[in-house]
Amino acid sequence: MQSIIQHDTVGTIVYEESFWSGKKTLMINNVPLVKQNKKTYLWTQDGVTKTVTLTGNFVTGAQLNVDGNSICITAPSKWYEIALAVMIFMMNIIWGNSVELCSIFPIVSGAIGGAVSGLIAFSYLLAAKYVKNIFLKLLIWLGMFIGMFVICFLLALALLPALM
Repeated sequence: MQSIIQHDTVGTIVYEESFWSGKKTLMINNVPLVKQNKKTYLWTQDGVTKTVTLTGNFVTGAQLNVDGNSICITAPSKWYEIALAVMIFMMNIIWGNSVELCSIFPIVSGAIGGAVSGLIAFSYLLAAKYVKNIFLKLLIWLGMFIGMFVICFLLALALLPALM
């Protein structure tokens, strides 16, 4: 996920966070900042080295602190986006642990189902950051929710003969 911010005093800020590893890279005015530790970067401007602090991530919102000024790089996820993502994960746990529901429509739960639903929930949070319209966010959520059920159903069908 990449975010480009044009700030009045600092200039162009490019923030990139990897979906898979969570690795963060930061550039100001096309100059990569040197990572000192997990949250601290060194920025050299006109021969003067400044310490820049980066806090947060794409879910909680990333903040850049330069010379005592706090710059919002990414906005935090809304409460309903997090609730919808958790609902995808929780529905797999509830449905997969109910014998009556699994007799109607079997899905895989446990570690495999949790991994699938967790990945889909995280993908929804990522997709919801790019969409502004709440109706489209709900449609994306519905598609991913149904997709989670289809994937877990197909996995259950593939694993069911091995259990019998």
